[in-house]
Amino acid sequence: MALRVKDGLTADSFVVYGRGVLHLSVLIETMRREGFELQVGQPKVLDKNINGVRCEPIEHLTIDVPEDKVGACIELTTRRKGALLHMEHREDRVHLDFDIPSRGIIGLRSNLLTASAGEAVVAHRFKGYEPYKGEIEKRTNGSLVAIETGTSVAYAMDKLQDRGKFIIYPGEEIYAGQVVGEHSRANDLNVNICKTKKLTNVRASGTDEKAMLPPPLQFSLEEMLEYIQEDELVEVTPKFMRIRKIYLDENERKRRQNNA
Repeated sequence: MALRVKDGLTADSFVVYGRGVLHLSVLIETMRREGFELQVGQPKVLDKNINGVRCEPIEHLTIDVPEDKVGACIELTTRRKGALLHMEHREDRVHLDFDIPSRGIIGLRSNLLTASAGEAVVAHRFKGYEPYKGEIEKRTNGSLVAIETGTSVAYAMDKLQDRGKFIIYPGEEIYAGQVVGEHSRANDLNVNICKTKKLTNVRASGTDEKAMLPPPLQFSLEEMLEYIQEDELVEVTPKFMRIRKIYLDENERKRRQNNA
């Protein structure tokens, strides 16, 4: 009942309206299991014009968190325009009540779980429409973007460990323009992780150290939809779920960035 579909800008694109990211991800997952291949852009919250004032949906957010992690959770939520209404101690945990714009909730759950070492219990429900709260902080880290099509190589990934965290395993098939990791800085970084080690006849101690890679970040479909930026898409097929740039060509991305 709450799902509406409209024709998009092109014949094979659609604008889908739903109740939150979970509602949309149920539709996408159902289509994926039925054999469809599709690409999904960044979800956006719909505003309303009430008596000539721009208003946005506000949600009531509750967080249950251990006492020693309260500060980090309050800071993360207030950065996204959350207003703390009530704070209550319940044995060794603290119950927090916030009013927060729906925009601020997108991507907040994963940040709260990271800040609380997986212990935060988060729930939210729609409260009503209130005047627009202004700009909200978005994802602060850029992406690591592959510049070559091929197979990811552990040797190349090992050399790029200090640049950020990967979201793929060594040995995976990748393509140019695919997002393969999260950059440690705010800008995007183009990387070549298909580069293999040059072989020579010279062998010296210390040259053949083994590549030690930490486990990659793994996202569910819902987390991917919350994670992507405006210039990225989630690519969904029956076998794979990947994140890619809208424009795969590196030069095309630069050109559009300069024109923006």
